[in-house]
Amino acid sequence: MKLFYIICFLLLGIGDCFAQSDSIKIPFDRQLFHDKILEEQNEIDKRDGSKDRMFSVSEDESINLLLSDVLFRKIDELRHAVESNTAIPTRNEKVKYLRYLESLLGIFRSAMLSRKIDPLEFPTLVDNFELLMKASIAKEKLLPVVQGESYELARIHANIFTDDAQTRDLVNVVYLKYIQLHPKEIMATIRPYLGETFADSLLAVAAYRTPTLLYTFAQSKYSPEGRKIRSSDNQVVKMISRLSDMPTALNYFPFLDDLLSGKISIETIMKTVGDGDKGYDSIGYYRLLVQTEIGYAKRLHAKDTAVAFFGTNGLRATLKSKALKHFISPINELHNSQVPYRMRAIQPLTAPELYYAIVMGENDIYTSSYKHSYARLTELMKPAFKGDSLLAEVDKDFFKKFIKMAANYNHLDGFLSSMPTEVAGTLMKDFVSNLDEGDNLEDAVDVADAYSSIVDSTLRNSILNHVIQNEALAKSLNNNRGQVIYGLLKLIFESADNEKAVDLTAAIGIPSIYDIATSNLKDSNGRIVQQVFFYGDEDGKVFFPSFVNSFPASDWTVTMKPEWVEMKSKKGEVYVYANRPLDSDRNLDDSSQVHLGKYLSGNEMHPSIVVHRGHSYWLKGTIDRMPNDAKIVVLGSCGGYKNLAEILTIAPEAHIISTKEIGAGDINKPILNYINQTLINTDKLEWRPMWASLTQFFSTEGNKNLKETWDDYVPPYKNLGAIFIKACNKKIEEGEVDLGF
Repeated sequence: MKLFYIICFLLLGIGDCFAQSDSIKIPFDRQLFHDKILEEQNEIDKRDGSKDRMFSVSEDESINLLLSDVLFRKIDELRHAVESNTAIPTRNEKVKYLRYLESLLGIFRSAMLSRKIDPLEFPTLVDNFELLMKASIAKEKLLPVVQGESYELARIHANIFTDDAQTRDLVNVVYLKYIQLHPKEIMATIRPYLGETFADSLLAVAAYRTPTLLYTFAQSKYSPEGRKIRSSDNQVVKMISRLSDMPTALNYFPFLDDLLSGKISIETIMKTVGDGDKGYDSIGYYRLLVQTEIGYAKRLHAKDTAVAFFGTNGLRATLKSKALKHFISPINELHNSQVPYRMRAIQPLTAPELYYAIVMGENDIYTSSYKHSYARLTELMKPAFKGDSLLAEVDKDFFKKFIKMAANYNHLDGFLSSMPTEVAGTLMKDFVSNLDEGDNLEDAVDVADAYSSIVDSTLRNSILNHVIQNEALAKSLNNNRGQVIYGLLKLIFESADNEKAVDLTAAIGIPSIYDIATSNLKDSNGRIVQQVFFYGDEDGKVFFPSFVNSFPASDWTVTMKPEWVEMKSKKGEVYVYANRPLDSDRNLDDSSQVHLGKYLSGNEMHPSIVVHRGHSYWLKGTIDRMPNDAKIVVLGSCGGYKNLAEILTIAPEAHIISTKEIGAGDINKPILNYINQTLINTDKLEWRPMWASLTQFFSTEGNKNLKETWDDYVPPYKNLGAIFIKACNKKIEEGEVDLGF
């Protein structure tokens, strides 16, 4: 069959050559334009490394033969047709179509090299070009051909027929195809099209997709976009335009849907927002946000998404911002104060309002802040706390997050026991269900994290059984994504059970989560380099001296620099570098980190161990400067799914030690001492013996006051959320499934 295609191709090519030489005579003054077409054919021909009149892009020879036939025979046929077509009477007209053909090849070649177009679309591109050229010559409509094309093919053709009377129609169609693919780009690209009949419709789309961006343009009253927005009859656009004239407009955005439906008025919101300078009621405004969140969440559960639900200034972003600012941060900052004084910020909140403050503060709330907030939550539900009643009030919004946090802070058993047994069973079944839906793995990571925190064996078995049932369901539905997610969770949960003895390294192919050889931590010069990130707030300044003093002179040489400190082991080649916690208000701690990073890079020292010393709100800075070959990462608060995923994207092999609270100096010191002494004296760092040893240490009489804080720390082999992300990354790397990262 392959020989048959080759013979046919050669015969077609030979026949065409004879036809060209016998019947087509190219005038001298147009030969140059034909030569340019031939040059483009040759450039495409050479893309596979050889000029052999074969356009090779596939292992299937028949596909390559088809593409080659189009590139040479079909293109030659079209350029000769321009010469022989009596409907193209003048030289300039013939030159125009020859230039069109040259542009077709040139634009296609560029798009192919930049991977904007699949080479297999070339035959369709050329066939449609022929239809367009014939329509142009006959003065017929070009639009029907372009309307039926993909965006990229339509773009190429519109860029070719640029001096045709119908060019504007083609450009408009191409733009609409582009916007269909990228609706969030409307406001950035609409200016040249504001005079078109479809402009108002696109503004309406922008109002739903990017309302705050539309608001920004509406503020520029006299810009072309601003004038167009203000002339719109669309109700959403008109409301955004009205809000843009108000001094605190962004405070109104979360309520946009309810403003449009009449469920709430601008005047009602204004009573809590004030006039921009005074009158802001933080409790009242937060209360409105919670009420609106519950309403929007009910719509979301019914597959009806509110316009102002998501986005930078949408309801959820604003709700989280206000929860952190007015409730979580104040009770965190007063962690050394007496409980009544410390928790006064949350005192005015109702149970649903406190519920949202807790789940919105997931990545920032301290352990003690959570425990006191949970106690207040149960108090607010008196005479009898019923978890199912609370979840009913919020329409089970964020219930998976709430359950995960309750598990992490050892309150899940009590929460589940506050409701009927069958209701609790259904709730946990729902907790594990539908983890394959959505565009990320956050819910699945939450389930993994919750499982690692649960002590009750009956509850653990129940979750594992639900995972197994969901995996079986995914298999029956041929749901590959679901099979992978639930299959990995099953393996990871079984690996966490010592009796199952599941070897994840063998089962999934990820590196060992139980130990790491010191040889894997060495750079090319045989050095183990550790970088510690300090921040210049009060906690950083307090703990830095004790950190430095934890390196005994008998084992370490300590060298103080203006912006950092170096600790060099006297035995072996272990180096620890920590930037000094210089004043964060003047950004000096940031500068010290930058300069230390440049010093390490200049001396070809690549940290394989990274330690974050500071509150969770500083973690982003550490992640941004984390080396991509880090093998051990020691954190304060890990910051949840988003930060775990980001860390493992940067350093996919990292063993992560994290804590649910800020890293405590009196805990971090023994951890780092154990790690550093192991690096000096042995060839392997094993997490289970290390954790057993430190647990015994913190259980001794003199350290019992630290035991509760120590229990908040999570070793790498129990950081099931991180292990799950690693396993998913492995599956993605192997090309087994697109998991939505």
